[in-house]
Amino acid sequence: MFTPAELLEINQLLIPENKIVILTHYNPDGDAIGSSLGLKHYLRAKGIEAEVVTPNDFPKFLKWMPEAKKNIIGEYKRKVAFDLINDADVIFCLDFNSPSRIGLLGDWLMRAKAKKILIDHHQQPEDFDFVYSDTIIPATCQMIYHFIEAMDDENLVNKEIAECLYTGIMTDTGGFRFRSTSADTHRIVANLIEKGADPSVITSNTWDTNTVSRLHLLALVLGRIEVVNDGTVAVLSLTRKELQEYGFQKGDTEGFVNYGLSIVGVKMSAFFMEDLYEDFIKISFRSKDDVDVNQFSRKYFNGGGHINAAGGRSDESLPDTIETFKKRLEEENL
Repeated sequence: MFTPAELLEINQLLIPENKIVILTHYNPDGDAIGSSLGLKHYLRAKGIEAEVVTPNDFPKFLKWMPEAKKNIIGEYKRKVAFDLINDADVIFCLDFNSPSRIGLLGDWLMRAKAKKILIDHHQQPEDFDFVYSDTIIPATCQMIYHFIEAMDDENLVNKEIAECLYTGIMTDTGGFRFRSTSADTHRIVANLIEKGADPSVITSNTWDTNTVSRLHLLALVLGRIEVVNDGTVAVLSLTRKELQEYGFQKGDTEGFVNYGLSIVGVKMSAFFMEDLYEDFIKISFRSKDDVDVNQFSRKYFNGGGHINAAGGRSDESLPDTIETFKKRLEEENL
């Protein structure tokens, strides 16, 4: 958490006269959107307005959250996004550890005169004016709740804040299944429920949103899932042609990689997907126990993230990428 002196200074920055912007990472997920909107609604409860800016669009299944559709999407409204960042007095940087993680907004962020406040749970954060980084906490939404507590404003948590923060914690813990989920996580979730977050409604709004095209894609992935490395690693994949055939939309493959971990004996799951528009392979890694996919992805696939959840990319073809992956497994003795 921020030091008492930092909290005092931050509190002095959070005044209605200051222009405040909230940024999150490229390809925003539930934790990114939940933490951004949760913070926005918290600031409003304090009488302060803020704008949420995302580098690109985010999945439809997250747009039910209060005021999600009011987010400024950089890829669609570049000038608006640039002006907001350039004119800001305070910029909150949520759920990313480096300006490189926010696409075209990164350069604007680095040049902005604003005080920059990082709240994030990824490893190896870069320097900001204020840094609250904790890799043990499973979701940035949980960190936003801790921040609200540290500001002695827990009484301000309302239904809108609770719904947003609950969503991010739920999605980033895999429905409270990942080992990073702690007793503290459940304490906070219980408090959010008391403040108005309805688990059944949030779960339905977020996860019970399948389209026929998404289920077709899932059927393809599961139909050719491969288990390698003596049964400890699952490999899943999709081609660009398949994405096009079934009308892929942003968010359709969310969670596919987790199916590999549901196989008995599997400790690591890797999902490889050709990008819909550019010639590279997007990779998602998930793992159990002490299998560190963060270091694996950093070392071999230009990525990173958490010990048990990371992303990466490859400029090889899909078959070559998967073959390289299998060779790296042997080299690392995973």
